[in-house]
Amino acid sequence: MGFLFWKKKKDADAPAPEEAQLDFTIPELPKFETEPFAHEPEPIVEVVPEPEPELVAEVEAEPVAQVEAQSEVEVQTEPVVEIESAPEVAVVVGAETSPEPVPQPVAEVVPSTPAAPVQVAAAAVELEAVELPKRSFVKNIKSLFTRVKFDPENLDDLEDTLIQADFGLDAAISIVEQVKTRAKKQSAQTEAQLKAILADIIAENLERDDKALNLSSGKLPYVILVVGVNGVGKTTTIGKLAKWLREGDWDVVIAAADTFRAAAVDQIATWADRAGAKLIRPKTEGQDPASVAFEATEVAVREQADILIIDTAGRLQNKVDLMNELEKIRRVVEKQATIAEVLLVIDATTGQNGMTQAKAFAEVAKVTGVALTKLDGTAKGGIVYSIQRELGIPVKLVGVGEGIADFAFFDAEEFAKGLVD
Repeated sequence: MGFLFWKKKKDADAPAPEEAQLDFTIPELPKFETEPFAHEPEPIVEVVPEPEPELVAEVEAEPVAQVEAQSEVEVQTEPVVEIESAPEVAVVVGAETSPEPVPQPVAEVVPSTPAAPVQVAAAAVELEAVELPKRSFVKNIKSLFTRVKFDPENLDDLEDTLIQADFGLDAAISIVEQVKTRAKKQSAQTEAQLKAILADIIAENLERDDKALNLSSGKLPYVILVVGVNGVGKTTTIGKLAKWLREGDWDVVIAAADTFRAAAVDQIATWADRAGAKLIRPKTEGQDPASVAFEATEVAVREQADILIIDTAGRLQNKVDLMNELEKIRRVVEKQATIAEVLLVIDATTGQNGMTQAKAFAEVAKVTGVALTKLDGTAKGGIVYSIQRELGIPVKLVGVGEGIADFAFFDAEEFAKGLVD
């Protein structure tokens, strides 16, 4: 089974995209002659024979022109540039007045590139639909009926078998009634027919529309917050998931935000190296987990990574502290990116203790999906049924071995077949 997801499109042949260069070149301004008003006809100036004292005083106070007792008036070129300040002095020139100065044209620079950054941002990341590698886990699921006879005369024994497999009492009773009804309707008599009916009923009850990872919004990087108590296989799950995503040519960054366990960072560093993912680790021992998550988010956003997986500390001794820590991580991450998934890792071998953990984390961590580990080491796979039916949280991923490739999407039909056959 495979799902289509959206990730950054990569073109191996195309050169690396260059940052858009905005053109801020100012258009060339019109050139003027040395004398701004040389294009106007030069007026013939006649001197009034008997200048009045008041007029002479005004002319001397005005830096525009100096008048001497000669037959011609010498007009200085440089002060004429300041003619804007002399509109109040009216100089009589014969029967004509001096022409009003023509205002100097001002070049207007029209910005033509404000929309360019928006266009560049929109085209910076091109998405493509991809499908992760398909893997089957059915051969790793232990059957419920290795030592139990399954025939029409012993259907009541099926209830005990389901309870022992951690389906829960209510679920076991409901499943047995459905098997009896459908077997009677189909006139099923053989063990193979009854097992097929049981597998169909389990698969139908486990099938969900939200079983796929939330990797289709196109809001990169997809941030996956991984929670769970210590010892359930959280670090291993992160390494396997990172490896799987890398096989699909996804760029993966891992944040080692479980800073309270000395060995946790070294363990996840080993898995990150095996998976080919980039690791952001704390700079100092015991560093605040939220600061590590913030730095990793910065790196993932800057480098346009497809996936950011954040490991968190697994403590349930004080749910208030856990809630505060997870909320702080959420706040710093969501300043730069959107959290796509909160995956709760549960050890299938813990049975109903796994249910207790699931309920506690569901209260404080806003869990969106479950990753079930060590499903190959027990016939207690009914915990999947209990989690989905009682908590309404979909099981999305399963781990079925110690190898880095022993990991797959949860498939209800495949899971049911493995339990029954």
